[in-house]
Amino acid sequence: MLKSLTIRNYALIESVEIEFESGLNILTGETGAGKSIIIDALSLILGDRASSDVVRKGSDKAIVEGIFGMAENEKVKMILKQNEIELQEDLILRREVSFKGQSRCFVNDSPVSLTILKEIGDHLVDLHGQHEHQSLLRPETHISLLDEFGSLDKLVDEYRESYNRLSVLFTEFHTLSLKEKELREKRDLYEFQIKEIDAVDPRVGEEGELENELRILENSEKLYEATSQLYQSLYEGEPVRQSSENIGGQSVYDLLLKARNQLEDLAEIDTTFEEIKNECASAAAIVGELTKFIQSYNSKIEFNPERLEQIRERLGQITLLKKKFGGSLDVVIEHREKIGKEFAIAENFENEIRKLNEYIEIERKTCSVAAQRLSTKRRELVTKISKSVCTELAKLGIANAQFDVKIDNHVLGKLDGKENGAYVKLGRDSYDATQNGIDFIEFYLSTNAGEDLKPLVKVASGGEISRIMLALKTILAKADRLPLLVFDEIDVGISGRIAQAVGKSMKSLSQFHQVIAITHLPQIAGFADCHFAVEKRESKQRTSSTIRKLEEAERIQEVARLLSGEEVTEASLNGARELIGVK
Repeated sequence: MLKSLTIRNYALIESVEIEFESGLNILTGETGAGKSIIIDALSLILGDRASSDVVRKGSDKAIVEGIFGMAENEKVKMILKQNEIELQEDLILRREVSFKGQSRCFVNDSPVSLTILKEIGDHLVDLHGQHEHQSLLRPETHISLLDEFGSLDKLVDEYRESYNRLSVLFTEFHTLSLKEKELREKRDLYEFQIKEIDAVDPRVGEEGELENELRILENSEKLYEATSQLYQSLYEGEPVRQSSENIGGQSVYDLLLKARNQLEDLAEIDTTFEEIKNECASAAAIVGELTKFIQSYNSKIEFNPERLEQIRERLGQITLLKKKFGGSLDVVIEHREKIGKEFAIAENFENEIRKLNEYIEIERKTCSVAAQRLSTKRRELVTKISKSVCTELAKLGIANAQFDVKIDNHVLGKLDGKENGAYVKLGRDSYDATQNGIDFIEFYLSTNAGEDLKPLVKVASGGEISRIMLALKTILAKADRLPLLVFDEIDVGISGRIAQAVGKSMKSLSQFHQVIAITHLPQIAGFADCHFAVEKRESKQRTSSTIRKLEEAERIQEVARLLSGEEVTEASLNGARELIGVK
């Protein structure tokens, strides 16, 4: 359930905070007042794409925040857990869009990607946008509605995973076939280049290692002389005469030891020297370690002219490869790996094609089984969904409706050019396949007794389309137990008695789900458990949309206005009271 929605600096809205209630929440207002802006703002925190156009003029950013109760929403809890987002009693979704078009998403104050926000939104709200019912006029949407009705998402996912793997294999096969001629033409060139690179046989990181070794060998005399001098200065020194005044020939190590001994004598007199005495002892130890390292290094210095020449020659070979095949040794090695694979394919092309065909046939069998299971389940649903839709349409004023779901499969004759394309096999027959399976589905309808069933797109009027969509939403919502249903002007093309029936249907839905609906019809508004009025106001030469929750007297006035227009009459007030059910 959506507890509250806060919108700031979004389009015409400067700042509003709406506290929704359970049951049926109705939004009414003049055309252009900003009702659909509120629904658009809600869709933003459900993962819709954002544009800088939504930021109110003169503002740095637009902010939309929704607080949802989610005590029983285990699917959302699982998403939060998987993404290490803190679980709270309420779920807080926030979206910020800057005037530069940058968007940030937050869930319980944790930054998340738009993908995660949308995934959460899909388990919170079924948002039926303005004119979305027109999607029923596109037969390609019918298959997803049937799958949703039957809760076939697991079977659909299983099929699509296999279909996608099969499609990747088809693409590899097609790419390999196109490359056959090119590979055969380049085979000799690749073979020559492979021999040339393999003759040097370079390895990753080798060039740097050789350059470092070369630098050391070229400077071996300098290194030996310098380390010898260091060792003598630090540790050996020169013989010293027994005179306390002449200490110039002593090593650093000897001087530090002498200083340490003197400091120990002083520390016995004055403890102030204790700490500095320890520091001096540490310095002597450090110098001792330093001299050990220098002595060890000095003893290992190598004078090797032969090795020096080998390194120079090797680096010369590597430089030639770099000039011929790329700017770095890494590029040379990458090129060798690439042409090696290409050469292997060219050498054994028929075997590669054979192996790929084997993989395709294995995956095609898996895909075919999944396609058949999915198709069988869909056919089992036809009678159930037809009966359910007709029952709901009768409640919505289409008493003699007949509704059917036609499921066709396209059997491929001579594969119709799809020998290596998207098809599956069931028995001896091959069937055309798409991301949705092997079924091609279309809704058929008859709204009058005695009339034959015809494709929905050919027989339904605008008002009937709205009611068919509402009927589908009703049975789908009952099946899925979605927390929140949102309808943005689903009442297009209806009025009078039919509007009353639509209102009753929404009221019935609101017993199981929170419902938010925008309407222009008093017959629907009268059923509201909570009624909001959206208004447009001008202040300081700026236009703003606002929203307020109506008390009972205000509700009567608003419904009366919907009945009679701006001039509210006593008759319209009485009609409003009757619709709302108050005296």
